[in-house]
Amino acid sequence: MPPTPDPPPHRWRLARARSRIIGWVLLLVFLALGVVTLVTWRLLVQATDHRMEEALRFEVDEFAGHTATGINPRTGQAFRTVDEVIGEAIAYNVARPNEKFLGYVDGVYRTQSRQEPGTPEVLADDPAFAALVAGVDVPRTGSYESPAAGEVHYLAIPVTLVGDPARGVIVAAYLADAERAAANTAAQLMLGVGGVTVLGAGAAAWLVAGRILRPLRDVAETARTITDTDLSRRIPDAEDSDELGELVRTVNAMLDRVESGVAAQRRFADDAGHELRTPITIVRGHLEVLDPNDPEDVRATVALVDDELGRMNRMVSDLLLLARSEQPSFLHVEAVDVAALTADVVEKVEQLGDREWVLETAARFDARLDPQRITQAVVALADNACRHTGPGDRIALGSQLTGGRLRFWVSDSGAGVAAADRDRIFERFSRGSTARRSEGAGLGLSIVRAIAVAHGGQVLLDSVPGRGSTFTVEIPAVEVS
Repeated sequence: MPPTPDPPPHRWRLARARSRIIGWVLLLVFLALGVVTLVTWRLLVQATDHRMEEALRFEVDEFAGHTATGINPRTGQAFRTVDEVIGEAIAYNVARPNEKFLGYVDGVYRTQSRQEPGTPEVLADDPAFAALVAGVDVPRTGSYESPAAGEVHYLAIPVTLVGDPARGVIVAAYLADAERAAANTAAQLMLGVGGVTVLGAGAAAWLVAGRILRPLRDVAETARTITDTDLSRRIPDAEDSDELGELVRTVNAMLDRVESGVAAQRRFADDAGHELRTPITIVRGHLEVLDPNDPEDVRATVALVDDELGRMNRMVSDLLLLARSEQPSFLHVEAVDVAALTADVVEKVEQLGDREWVLETAARFDARLDPQRITQAVVALADNACRHTGPGDRIALGSQLTGGRLRFWVSDSGAGVAAADRDRIFERFSRGSTARRSEGAGLGLSIVRAIAVAHGGQVLLDSVPGRGSTFTVEIPAVEVS
C-alpha cells in the first residue's frame, strides 16, 4: 500500500492556525465557564448557609414562645421538670430534611425530633457531639465536623426550670453538607452541560473558521501559482465587506500593480531593444568603414553618430516617460485655471512653425489636473499637426467643459488619417501610412494617450482624409472644491 502523501505545507500551516484559533477560543470559553460556575456555586452555597442560619434563629424564637408561659400546651398544666419541657418542645416541631432537634438532660441524650423520610440518624449516637453541646450553660452556635454526615451547623440552648435542679439543652442542627448538595449538583450540571455545549460549539467553530480562513488559503494558492511569466492569476473575491474580504481586494489590487509594473518593464525592454538596435547598427557600420586619414569622412561620420546618439537619447527619454506613466507618482495634480492654461499652451506652440495658430475657445473653469502633463500632451498634438501641415496652414486649439468632461483639442487642415491607421497610430513606434518622414520615434501619440489615461480619460480622433484631423484629450472635470 503506497504511503499517504503529506499535505501541502501551506495547508498544514493554515490548519495549525485554525487549530490555534479554536484552541485559544475553547480555552477562554472554558475559563469563563469555570469562573461563572464557581461564582454561581459560591452564591448558591452562601444562600444555603444564610437560609440555615435564618432557620436556626426562627427555631430559637419559636422555642422561646412555646416555653415562655411555663404552661404545657398539651395538658394545660405548668411544666414540672426540665425533661418535660424538652420533650414537649421537641415533640411540637417536625424537622425538615437535613434538620434535627435533639434534647439533652444533665449531659445525657434523651430525645430527638421526628424525621422526614430520608434523613439519616447521625447525631443522636455521636458522643463527641453530645460532649460538645450537652453541657452548655449559655446559648452557643457553631459548626461540627461529623464523621458520618460531614459539616453540621448547630444552635444549643440551655433549659432550666424553677424547682427542678436538672439542667437541659435543646439543640437545633442542620446537616450543612447535605443541605448544600443541591448547590453542588447545580454546579456539576452547569459544568457538564456547559462543557458539552462548548465542545459542540468548538466543532461548529472549526467548520466556521475554515470558511472564514478560506480567503487565506486562496491567497497562498494564488501566490504559489504566480510566476515571473504569468501574473494574471487573482484571488477569488467573495465580495465580503469584512477584514478578510478587504485583504483579498487589497492583495488583488497589489497584484494588478505588480502585473502592470512588470508589463511596463517588459514593454520598455522590448521597445528599447527593438528600436535602439537600428541606430546602434548604423553607428557601428559607419565606424567600421571610417577612414581616419580622411578629415571629411571623419567629420561626416562624427556628425552622423552625434545625430543618431541624439535620436537614441530622445527615444530612451520617451520610453522612460511611458514607463513612468503607469506609476502613481506620474501626475502632480493641482488646482488650475483652465482658460489661463489654454492660453499659455497656444503661446508656446506658436513657436513650432509658420502656421496660422488659432485659439477657438477656452473653458472658464477651475479644475484639478496636472498642468505640466496636459501642456505636454497638447504641445505634442500641436507638433504632430505642424509636421503634417505646410506653412500658412490653419491649426486650431481650444478647451471646453461639456457634460462633466474637460476637453483639450488640436485641429489641423492636413491630409488627415486613414481609417486603417486610426487605432494603430497610438501604438508605440507606429506612424500613419500618410506620415511624412520625421525624426520622431513614433512615441508622441503614445505619450499623449498615456497622459490622458493617467488622468482617467482618453484620446479621441476625428479625421476625414484630405480635410484634416482633430485630436482631443478628454478627461473627467474634477472641479476645485
